[in-house]
Amino acid sequence: MRKSANWRWAALVCSASLAACSALPDKPVRSTLYDFGPSVAAAPFTPAPSTQSSLVLHDIEAAGALDGSSILYRLGYADEHQLKPYSQARWSAPPPQLVRQRLRQQLGQNRAILDPGDSAALARNGVAPRVMRVDLEEFSHLFESPNRSWGLLRLRVTLMDNTPAGERLLAQRTFAIREPAPTPDAAGGVRALASATDAAAREIAQWLQSLR
Repeated sequence: MRKSANWRWAALVCSASLAACSALPDKPVRSTLYDFGPSVAAAPFTPAPSTQSSLVLHDIEAAGALDGSSILYRLGYADEHQLKPYSQARWSAPPPQLVRQRLRQQLGQNRAILDPGDSAALARNGVAPRVMRVDLEEFSHLFESPNRSWGLLRLRVTLMDNTPAGERLLAQRTFAIREPAPTPDAAGGVRALASATDAAAREIAQWLQSLR
């Protein structure tokens, strides 16, 4: 009789323990972090007669959700006006920082790319390089259909002459690029947006060269 009571008691304790364990919250799942991946290493910048003039690149401006770390997508076949974030994927840094870093790497292959602080130091020595300001207007993974999608990037680039009287508008242009995503998910969108940024950098480089 005592053995039977002990067995029932042990069973109750075991059941209570299992119930307590099942009531514990699940461990939170960490988001996967993405960036643009390694860029092709550029040769060190060496001034030469044929080298294009140096350029000051300011921080890239962006508004709203584009200034956060969410990887955003649009369902063009449902409601293209709605931006949605991937729940388990994020950028390692806000897109304006990633885009600026990539532009600096790509444009820096043909000219010296300076920070605003560097420009101030040069100005004291009588050197006034041109200034480039960039606004990030679109940076999303656009789905044309459930299985067909694109990385969509739109930049407005403003080039200014740095004069003793202040900055003077030289030229302005909007660059809209879309690149196909290899897969219909966050990873595919990241690769498409990285490719679109590289394509935009090439177009900007050609545009800048045309303004010499």
